Amino acid sequence: MHVAVFSQYHTNPDCPATSRHYTLLAHLAKTHRVTLLTTPAWAGQRLTQEFDWVPPGVEIRQTAVRYDNRMGPARRAWAFAHYAAWAVREGLRMDKPDVIWGISTPLTAAWAAATVARARRVPWVFEVQDLWPSFPVAMGAVPTALARQQLFALEKRLYRSARHILPLSPDMTAYVTSLGISADKVTTVLNGTDLDLAARATPAAVAALRRAEGLQGQRVVLYAGTFGRANDLPTVVAAAEAMVAAEADVTWLFLGDGHQRPLVAAAAARWPGRIRLVGGQPRHAIFSWFALADVAVVSFLGLPVLDANSPAKLYDALAVGTPVVVTNTGWTKALVEMEGCGWYALAGNAPALAHTLREVLRQPALLAAAGAAGQRLARRDFDRQQLAAVVQRVLENAAG
Repeated sequence: MHVAVFSQYHTNPDCPATSRHYTLLAHLAKTHRVTLLTTPAWAGQRLTQEFDWVPPGVEIRQTAVRYDNRMGPARRAWAFAHYAAWAVREGLRMDKPDVIWGISTPLTAAWAAATVARARRVPWVFEVQDLWPSFPVAMGAVPTALARQQLFALEKRLYRSARHILPLSPDMTAYVTSLGISADKVTTVLNGTDLDLAARATPAAVAALRRAEGLQGQRVVLYAGTFGRANDLPTVVAAAEAMVAAEADVTWLFLGDGHQRPLVAAAAARWPGRIRLVGGQPRHAIFSWFALADVAVVSFLGLPVLDANSPAKLYDALAVGTPVVVTNTGWTKALVEMEGCGWYALAGNAPALAHTLREVLRQPALLAAAGAAGQRLARRDFDRQQLAAVVQRVLENAAG
């Protein structure tokens, strides 16, 4: 079977990114021909050279389209349109696939996949990573009523035209089916995590990292991920400053980059050593940082559309036995409370976040029990190798 994959933002484990599709593509390429249509936007951010840029067996076609989290709406829209136009042309030139896998975000990448599928009369599968256009609309990035109307109409057309739909969370699945899409056409495939890479976070590796960072005797709170507009970094930074001002044995680590980097850097300058801007880390190294922490923060703005998301930092923390504090009121809150692997704090409320963190940090036995529960959950439900097998079955069934 020949699978064409439309994904605007390819990453590999050398990048400071989740690299979900690297694992899925590697699994798929073992038994099928895979052609990836993408951009090298992340190639310049590789921090190591341990992994091939694409997995063995994957044919890559790419066009140079720049993208950065700091871009404004206009520049992002241009990048989305540029990739979509190129992907349609390239998709019509390439060898005819048996099935097309279109990955959103952005929605324009899924549109390109659907357009080529229709022109070449092949089925396509729609992976929904974030709810578009609901997310950019909620963030104020779609200013006109006409544009919003057209994007929501496009979204519904794409759901209807896809042979199958793969949302990344139960709440995303509920949203899709609420639009009249049959549940038989939808399979939830969580973002998941890479347990083989998590296994690198051995006690010896974590102890060495703790010594190197001078964190002996410190209770560590970690935020790792994008410093984006949606991640509510002002609240997290305010909670961090309140905690380090009151407790001498608490250190906050911020791993990542993005629009809010200056905010984090300013806090780190005010509290040298106590609030640390570590920056991005390659995917294969991130798990030792998670394992170093006593608790990890998974924060987002208090917007209903963000309750549905499927944050990689949640899965990565639990994979190494680090409990989490989430600020979504959706499925992640229900998950951590039901499984006993984390806690909830109200989004946008720095005192509430700081209070929750103080309470759990004072109870080492509670932290240990929550961490163990999270690790069991990750091994049971979050293994990307198992999730890759589900994606492969969906693609095979779609292709007939």
